[in-house]
Amino acid sequence: MLKRIHHAAIICSNYEVSKRFYTEYLGLKVIAENYREARDSFKLDMALPSGGQIELFSFPNAPVRPSYPEAQGLRHLAFEVDDVEACKVKLESFGISVEDIRLDEYTGKRFVFFADPDGLPLELYESL
Repeated sequence: MLKRIHHAAIICSNYEVSKRFYTEYLGLKVIAENYREARDSFKLDMALPSGGQIELFSFPNAPVRPSYPEAQGLRHLAFEVDDVEACKVKLESFGISVEDIRLDEYTGKRFVFFADPDGLPLELYESL
């Protein structure tokens, strides 16, 4: 029935900061950017190389949602990469705090966590 994840939707607190983070730092390609006047909201559609998408929304006075890794609900958003260490170095060159690289005890693959500007936990998971 399900084929793949089509998109993940994220509501940010500062549209320009988050737009820069996802497009410039993570390198996602902009598909479409729309300002929805009736909602005083931006919607930015960004493409992942796999064909999936990230939708970035801004809403005035959106409530803060706690995002602890062990809280119920979405735990984190993971992106597949070829080289976790190279990506970690690149993110750190932008001033982004990245945790130490870990090893998945079941697959033997390397992975690392960092956060977007609103504290959403993101993971890089090595495919090679």
